[in-house]
Amino acid sequence: MTKRLSNLLIPLIAVLLGILSGTIIMIVSGYDPIAGFSSLWNGAFGDLYYTGEVIRQVTPYILSGLAVAFAFRVGLFNIGVEGQLIVGWLAAVWVGISFELPKVIHLPLAILTAAVAGALWAFIPGLLKAKFRVHEVIVTIMMNYIALHATNYIIRTVLSDKSDKTKMIYESASLRSPFLESITDYSRLHWGILISLACAVIMWFLLEKTTIGYELRSVGFNHHASQYAGMNVNRNIILSMLISGAFAGLAGAMEGLGTFGYAAVKGGFTGVGFDGIAVALLGGNTAIGVIFAAILFGALKVGALNMPLESGIPNELVDIIIALIVFFVASSYMIRWVIERINKKGVK
Repeated sequence: MTKRLSNLLIPLIAVLLGILSGTIIMIVSGYDPIAGFSSLWNGAFGDLYYTGEVIRQVTPYILSGLAVAFAFRVGLFNIGVEGQLIVGWLAAVWVGISFELPKVIHLPLAILTAAVAGALWAFIPGLLKAKFRVHEVIVTIMMNYIALHATNYIIRTVLSDKSDKTKMIYESASLRSPFLESITDYSRLHWGILISLACAVIMWFLLEKTTIGYELRSVGFNHHASQYAGMNVNRNIILSMLISGAFAGLAGAMEGLGTFGYAAVKGGFTGVGFDGIAVALLGGNTAIGVIFAAILFGALKVGALNMPLESGIPNELVDIIIALIVFFVASSYMIRWVIERINKKGVK
């Protein structure tokens, strides 16, 4: 069995094991698993509205997954995607409510501002990692909380006259589309899905087809060998975090300019940035893998809302299934060992 086929089978087996474990949990808890998964499917794809909502949910998942995956591919662990997303969300909305410009200028400006804000927020842990070898996991985790409370403070004191949310962005900065909404029975689907897919292509091209991408991956594989080969390790570490943060900031722009159209004080994290870690892991840290993993997670998240209504099963069960899928992906060496044993027996 080839390595590529093995890498494809591992996430598929992890998903199947997660679903199987979820089925067992349903049975043990006294629920009908057939009714449960049927209601999950109906809540995700049983209606045009639900399908539109799934695609809408997939949009920030792709971008947050790309942010985590890009950092992984270059040897970094960006746990700060959630904070970078929140900062990008606020930056995009700030531009969206501060100016009223032609849409061809206003919308790209708001989106680019979100990317820059996310990149700058990721620059700090990147700089500390490059210059002082401070572990990026610790710094990015701490900066998530700084982002949450700093953006809440700015919303309350600067942007919204001490209310809990800003005013709606101008239409010229909105990603919403009456056409997309009408064909999906007035879901919140917006044009951001095209941006997220374009970013997946950009990540693939940058890492696989450019000299910069080769350097970034080399630094990720081995700092010392890359430095010996004449590569600027510190610069590449910082650049990696900047690009990863830009993807995360764009994920925030999708929420601020598309799904909601405003920025609100948050009682806690959105969860999208943390879910991006699971999306990246399941997607094997590849652009195409992230897209498929985001579709799965988006369908599970949206479909879960229908489970209590149709089958009486609590939607928290889907979170358990997602956690189990992540567990099996993280334990992929066990799955790989089983595949190798079966492959050896087949050869004999």
